[in-house]
Amino acid sequence: MKNTFYPFFTLLILCITCTITVSGQSHSDRPNFIIVVSDDQGYGDAGYNGNEEIITPNMDALANSGFRLDRYYSAPVCSPTRASILTGRYPTRTGVFKWGHALRPQEHTIANILKDNGYRTGFFGKWHLGSLREDQPTNPEAHGFETWYAAANFYENDPWMSHNGHPVQLSGESSDVTVELALEFIEEIYQNETPFLVFVWLGSPHLPHEAEDFLKNLYPDQPENMKNYYGEITGIDLALGKLRNRLNKLGISENTLLWYSSDNGGKLPEANNGILSDQKGTLYEGGIRIPSLLEWPGMIATGNSKVPAGTVDVFPTLLDFANIDMDIDYPIDGISLAPLLRGEMKARNSPLGFWDYSEIKGHSMRSDQIIQNYKKYLDGEADESVINDALLNTPDQNYIGLEKYPYSGGFAWIEEDWKLHQKGNSFELYNLAEDPGEKNNLISNYPEKSKSMKSNLRKWQESVIRSIKGYDY
Repeated sequence: MKNTFYPFFTLLILCITCTITVSGQSHSDRPNFIIVVSDDQGYGDAGYNGNEEIITPNMDALANSGFRLDRYYSAPVCSPTRASILTGRYPTRTGVFKWGHALRPQEHTIANILKDNGYRTGFFGKWHLGSLREDQPTNPEAHGFETWYAAANFYENDPWMSHNGHPVQLSGESSDVTVELALEFIEEIYQNETPFLVFVWLGSPHLPHEAEDFLKNLYPDQPENMKNYYGEITGIDLALGKLRNRLNKLGISENTLLWYSSDNGGKLPEANNGILSDQKGTLYEGGIRIPSLLEWPGMIATGNSKVPAGTVDVFPTLLDFANIDMDIDYPIDGISLAPLLRGEMKARNSPLGFWDYSEIKGHSMRSDQIIQNYKKYLDGEADESVINDALLNTPDQNYIGLEKYPYSGGFAWIEEDWKLHQKGNSFELYNLAEDPGEKNNLISNYPEKSKSMKSNLRKWQESVIRSIKGYDY
């Protein structure tokens, strides 16, 4: 049933976010970048993707005025996706196999590169890639962020975060307070006409789903779990509207690329993955195809694209738009989407590979508790044993099972409309243009296509294993 609050609420939010642009930065060859990532938002968890129950007027407006990537892919869970955004590499290459794994110190990140090229860099929200302590080799500063407010993992309202290594508790709705921190950073530096890179990695709508009452009240006809789930997504939407509105007020929206996406597919039963198969944690489309919206007025095309793209493409795309020519001599899985965003690219010239390695497990990390324990340690109320810093990945780390089970787990390989799944000796083949729900396994119908894709997948697997073992650096 369509939510009766939607027309009024849409009008209200659109009135709030439509403001007149004032003077500020002009177009330059060094644009600003803002990368916003939600946590566990399903492909169909937005009005623009056909969900009539949910209230997302700002996402819908962004989809209408910006550029929509309808086949945008991530890793199947959170920490790996975040590693791929930072490095342009499929996360298994970097040792980030599962949730709670740290990004190893020797990886080159987009934040470090842009910082070295004159950008101001800020991180706000869910880190989940290593330590939040000061002077540690896997904290946000070590990976290129000069200013950071970081949560260890997903977080709810009134969250605890580490501010440049010092624990603080914030007050407010989780998405709003995170965006406000980012805006404080942006407003502090924008007048110097210094370009900036800002990451806003939100904690919603990840479990346990604890929306503020004013957001839950927008969904009076929903059961309690959906009031909380939809309320958190509407909270994200409001924060996104605040961000776009402030960029307009500052006069910098026309020199800023805003890129919004989820970090993986939605978690059932609350999430809506549309017609896609399965959910978060799997390599089927419901686990790795995610919503993605971009906006850069006057500088990128408007509309939508079904060309395959992914979180690994963020790194090379930003380098391209920043006019930074990197002589990279190690494997990068992403490509620049700048030609696609300018309307000049009709097909992807590079495949997308995915690997969910089963021999190494994730690490449970309760964000608020981790930071509160760290504060107790700093205050002398507990010893160092209370600190949970996740793993410290190094090239010579003995990854459990890798020698004995080098091809363990599940794989997926995408070449344009074709997708190959591998688990052990079992293979499935789908044509996603005709069958996005992955219902019709065509592996026996196209033996030559299957053979070619299996061969390409194996070459990629071998390359990834070399990266894991540290041969890239």
